Amino acid sequence: MTKRLTVSLLALCLVGEASMLYSQETTSSQRLKALPDMELQEVVVTGTGTQHLLKDAPVQTEVISHQQLQQYSGKSIEDILSGLTASFDFSENDMSSRLQMNGLGNSYVLILIDGRRLHGDNGGENDLSLIDPHNIEKIEIVKGASSALYGSDAIAGVINIITKKHREKGAMLENTTRVGSYGDIRQHNGIALNYGKLSSYTNFQLQHSDGWQNTSEEALSQTEYHITDSRNKTVNRHTNWQVAERLTLQASRQLELYADGSIYWKRIYRPCGHHPGVDVKTWDLQYNNASASVGGKWKLNSTDIFTIDADWKRHAYNYFYTDTTLTDGYVNGRFTNYYPYFPGDKELQSDQRLTNVSLKGIFTLPYEQRLSAGLDYRYDWLKAPMRVESGKATDNTQAVYVQDELGLLDPLYITAGLRLTRNEGFGTRLTPKISAMLKLGGLRLRATWSQGFKTPTPKELHYQYIKNMNGVYLYLGNQNLRAQTSNYFGVSGEYTIGHLTVTLAPYYNKVNDMITLVTIPTKEAPGELIAKYDPIRVRQYQNMEDAKTYGVDLTVRYQTKSLSAGGSYSYLDTEANQYDSENNTMQHVTIDGMAHHKANVYATWNHDFSKHYNMGIGIYGRMSTKRYYQTDGNGKGYQLWRLSTNHQIGKMWRIDVGIDNIFNYVDRTPHGLHLGTTTPGRTVYATLTVRFNQGKKLTNKYKSNLNSNNNDQQD
Repeated sequence: MTKRLTVSLLALCLVGEASMLYSQETTSSQRLKALPDMELQEVVVTGTGTQHLLKDAPVQTEVISHQQLQQYSGKSIEDILSGLTASFDFSENDMSSRLQMNGLGNSYVLILIDGRRLHGDNGGENDLSLIDPHNIEKIEIVKGASSALYGSDAIAGVINIITKKHREKGAMLENTTRVGSYGDIRQHNGIALNYGKLSSYTNFQLQHSDGWQNTSEEALSQTEYHITDSRNKTVNRHTNWQVAERLTLQASRQLELYADGSIYWKRIYRPCGHHPGVDVKTWDLQYNNASASVGGKWKLNSTDIFTIDADWKRHAYNYFYTDTTLTDGYVNGRFTNYYPYFPGDKELQSDQRLTNVSLKGIFTLPYEQRLSAGLDYRYDWLKAPMRVESGKATDNTQAVYVQDELGLLDPLYITAGLRLTRNEGFGTRLTPKISAMLKLGGLRLRATWSQGFKTPTPKELHYQYIKNMNGVYLYLGNQNLRAQTSNYFGVSGEYTIGHLTVTLAPYYNKVNDMITLVTIPTKEAPGELIAKYDPIRVRQYQNMEDAKTYGVDLTVRYQTKSLSAGGSYSYLDTEANQYDSENNTMQHVTIDGMAHHKANVYATWNHDFSKHYNMGIGIYGRMSTKRYYQTDGNGKGYQLWRLSTNHQIGKMWRIDVGIDNIFNYVDRTPHGLHLGTTTPGRTVYATLTVRFNQGKKLTNKYKSNLNSNNNDQQD
């Protein structure tokens, strides 16, 4: 395929996608009727950091499209990912969602919002409540190590949340309100202003749930007494809200500048236990986040682009006391005396701050080549007076990377990249990646080999904390940890015939020196901590000797103008060797949270009953077999089904009504043990969306800048 033809197809696809983005001009079904029998392909950017048609992307990329998101009407990013792809598992609790992707946990999955790193740590994992589900345009998922392009954390893969872009002339107002069982409320409000060269988008989101209790029984292994009337909940009552603002200045046809920021607040309300042996909670959990970013994009010519981004993000985690509590007092990380806290007092547990600066250039070279090159700087700062020995810890990383995309060998396309990373505590490391795609008519064959590199986080190195539950459980960081590396091998075959697309993707991912929490003999803990707390169990971050995940993902999709059906299946197995210091033996274990089999199925139908009313109906199912854990029992397998209906009324109104967990499945495993799913049983929900758009047509300026602005993060 010649360069001219490639550019023409790319422009055609972008114009098609822009028409879909301008969703309020036509109903969902009318948009589909405007398409040819073969749906116009999405433009994706995550696999290479550059634009490609989905069907021609050299790196296997899974897309959850705007239409799928609207039809499914998920209440959260956890709900969306677990409901629409079989590669994910979640184990929600107060501290985090415990995401797992193809056998590896959240700390190995890089989550991006418009190409920039999400930062909001809860219990060592990202707080996914920072993502507004009603402001997502689409989601791109790339599996396997992507450290060559994205650096640390991208060992299991990358999830790129691409937000909606509001470029209508004049003003746009939108409101989405969702209510559901158990006091579930989700609120989204947006105001977009676009006048001349300046545009603004203000976004507010609110999430609340009253929580629920699937069982009142405490596990016998966790308590001193047999308790059957515990007040502990499966999911506690919680509330969070966020306000975000983005300003964009189109200074010229070649130069775009932006600035954005957000503030976020979250509180988890925890009931107090009333039995001996049950953790008596005299404080709630409160989180305060803030972020600020600036950047720009300079189009050197029609093909070459230079970008700069600077991000600052903060995540603060506090205890909010609800009863008088005598607790440890610390100064600069050292215990001084016991200190009383009273209702309404707050106590800082950790304050994490991230500064990230990146420079990137994309250049077209002779012989059908496209070169990407960049510099990254990252600085992590942690303040935790109660949990870090010196009170503070820091880390900084610098990196340079280069990637070449070669299309000269048509129909064989090759992408190769290399990153040189230097970390202040763990030295220098090269991480390569090479991908190839062979196009044979409707068949796409892809193969990837890549390496990953991940340094221990400041928490894994320095953190220490206690948990009371029928005794003291002591958790320790480890300053002797080694950096983690990985080797990933993946192949895939994708075949499209008519309206049917089938993808089969086996993979193998070996992680060396994988970091995990390990139960160690009490005698190996620091003597002063043993004397102070007298713990019955000590857990410490340690390196496994090696770990590997391997499996295969199968995806089937059938798409017509009004009917869509398909599903995904994921087979997974994991192995790890872990040294048992107490018995001086090597243990063969599975990675916590692994399930051998997971699947999703769906069928949707849309129909125009008039030019003012369109209805859609969708049925969704997700299944998982037993999830395996090293301690505290395995999680039960489950099967959940969902019915959703969508009603587009004219251009301004949309109503979504549905039932989740139709057959009322509830996992009633006692508190303290692992759950297969935290669902409370059958729930109902209703969503109302109202959208007013002053602008009625795409401006010529918007059309002319479409190639560079459709996905802000891509170049």
